[in-house]
Amino acid sequence: MIAEKDPQVRTKPAWRRWVRIAFLSWALFSSLWLANSVRTQGVEPHLLKSDARVEVVDRSTTLEFLPTAGTSETALVFVCGSGIAAEAYAPLLRPLADEGVSVFVVRLPYRFAPFESHKQQAVDIVRALPKQHPEYTRWVVAGHSLGGALACRVVRTDAGSFDAMVLVGTTHPKQDNLSYLKIPVTKVYGNSDGIATSNDVVANAHLLPAHTRWVEIEGANHSQFGHYGHQLMDRTATISRESQQQQTREVLFATITEINQDLRMSSHAE
Repeated sequence: MIAEKDPQVRTKPAWRRWVRIAFLSWALFSSLWLANSVRTQGVEPHLLKSDARVEVVDRSTTLEFLPTAGTSETALVFVCGSGIAAEAYAPLLRPLADEGVSVFVVRLPYRFAPFESHKQQAVDIVRALPKQHPEYTRWVVAGHSLGGALACRVVRTDAGSFDAMVLVGTTHPKQDNLSYLKIPVTKVYGNSDGIATSNDVVANAHLLPAHTRWVEIEGANHSQFGHYGHQLMDRTATISRESQQQQTREVLFATITEINQDLRMSSHAE
């Protein structure tokens, strides 16, 4: 006997199945593309290994480049951008250690610091470093993209522990008014940055001190501040990654040099 079909049971239209397949395929492609866009690329292995001049210390919260010949007077804390591994900033920052500057690269929790608690955790890591390393007299805090936003939060809550701030490829601060800061502040940005655009960067200038130093890198985009893929919405750089990072590194080194000079002058005055 042949069973009759229940007239109330309806077969789902085929187009719904294809829409579901298309959505899942798009989600998978987007996830893979995002993962690849922030994947560390082109970092020479020797930059992540210790040698006679620099000790590389790989910790769960920081990647550290520490000169072996004595202790530098000023240390640099650099906060990673969202999704970017600390290792991606090695080509930018390791050369500073070769010049005698101790560098602490702060990793974001879960790479993206997705929740507010994770962002606060990163801030707490930065704030703890001066207390953990009293051998350094002065500290400079810097950050790229979201790392710049977290650097702003650090100085807002603990300005007395840091002697200068360098913001790289970020529109922050956006809400916090930091115009009262007395410490040196430098803003580095690229005019080909599609994420932290020049217009957005300049629009928030009133939230920074009047003495802020503004450094626009001609042809620089967002992604080339580190060694990783091309981020969504970013524009194409018209200069090489090496040139962009060299100009950024010169700003960081100049800031640290000025802090060291001020420290020596203060010591002589006493």
